[in-house]
Amino acid sequence: MSTLLLLTSALQPSAEVLPGLALLGHQVRILPAEGSALLEAPDADLLLVDGRQDLAHARDLCRLIRATGTDMPVLLVCTEGGLAVVAHDWGMDDVVLHTCGPAELEARIKLAIGRLNARRDADDPESHVIRSGEVLVDDATYTAKVGGRPLDLTFKEFELLKFLAQHPGRVFSRQQLLQEVWGYDYFGGTRTVDVHVRRLRAKLGPENETLIGTVRNVGYRFVLPSKEQQASADAREIEESETEQDSRV
Repeated sequence: MSTLLLLTSALQPSAEVLPGLALLGHQVRILPAEGSALLEAPDADLLLVDGRQDLAHARDLCRLIRATGTDMPVLLVCTEGGLAVVAHDWGMDDVVLHTCGPAELEARIKLAIGRLNARRDADDPESHVIRSGEVLVDDATYTAKVGGRPLDLTFKEFELLKFLAQHPGRVFSRQQLLQEVWGYDYFGGTRTVDVHVRRLRAKLGPENETLIGTVRNVGYRFVLPSKEQQASADAREIEESETEQDSRV
């Protein structure tokens, strides 16, 4: 689930501007279609600019957004008639018709955010490494460790651990985990999540199985380590790094 900002001058809910959003689980915040609205805008993963009624203003707004230096993906929402005049120098990352279905919209959102993450990964070689307490997940090599011990995980077990570790402390329902880890069009039941959590806990071991916490009647969350545990994990990481360097000498 991502946080989206919708810039629109229409006095309508987001589902009226882009009906496909109503069937997706993203958090949508509506702001006026003005550049000044971005000055105090909350953090978000992607911007949607409503160009259905005033395409020229939407074009200028997209260019203004790019002029501010933000690298946040920008999707322009327009009508089929407006699509014919959209040009590459408007500053948006992609264009969506206001009538597009939820599957297409979800794909375009994920692709736009994915391209941004890929650019950031290229600039930061450590960006693919997720560290949370005793757990280390390397998204580039598809490897995971807990307390320095490698974990033998299946692909979905790895994806589940990575997603939870990326959002420590946040509770996700089984349905949300199905959508985020297994995909929007997965037709299996939520029992799949329970089975994978059980297997993942078994591989983490008795001393670390509580890292995947259960919130009764809600779902699961990655449990934040205590300050003492975090300090111990940091010290172990430094020690392992020094040992590795000494072995190279």
